[in-house]
Amino acid sequence: MKQQNKSINEIIILLQSEYPNAKTALLFSNPWELLVSTILSAQCTDAVVNQITPALFARFRTPREYVEADIEELERLIHSCGFYRNKAKNIQGAARKIRDNFGEKVPSTMDELITLPGVARKTANVVLYNAFGVIEGIAVDTHVKRLSNLLALSFEHNPDRIEKDLMAIIPHEQWGNITHLLIEHGRKICIARRPRCNQCVLVKLCPSAKI
Repeated sequence: MKQQNKSINEIIILLQSEYPNAKTALLFSNPWELLVSTILSAQCTDAVVNQITPALFARFRTPREYVEADIEELERLIHSCGFYRNKAKNIQGAARKIRDNFGEKVPSTMDELITLPGVARKTANVVLYNAFGVIEGIAVDTHVKRLSNLLALSFEHNPDRIEKDLMAIIPHEQWGNITHLLIEHGRKICIARRPRCNQCVLVKLCPSAKI
């Protein structure tokens, strides 16, 4: 465990030096917009979500407006993000619950957030950290999952189990930022189909390095 803790600390230091400004790529101006964007980002790139949301956020601003929205119009606005019918249903359902149960304000605790339609731990962690500065856990997306396996930080495939493994070895104060660091590295260097191991700052620490 001590050796593993030493390795993760080295990984964090190297990634922080490489990506000092790492943050979520999703564009938002308030917790509700971030929640909507994160729901839309499931199985969709952040870049596509950011193309969709300006028109969406201009048309509907508050949870109440989403509740009162015509579902077909909502579906049209988010159509290009994939799974749009289910996402529209979840967004409207989350808006209704926030209106009815939380005084039209996005809740700021894990227990409350995961009661919303379309919100599991990953989405809740993204909203908590990026909208409220609350560090409750680690958001495990496809990049975090893949790099955690490649770096032998976790051998699990279920996101919740990966999160548990990472929380056991990563200092609490780094739980929020580690997601951004691994996503940046996964997008720029450790690319799924063509990893640039010869450019990787983690090459000496990575058991999967192809060098």
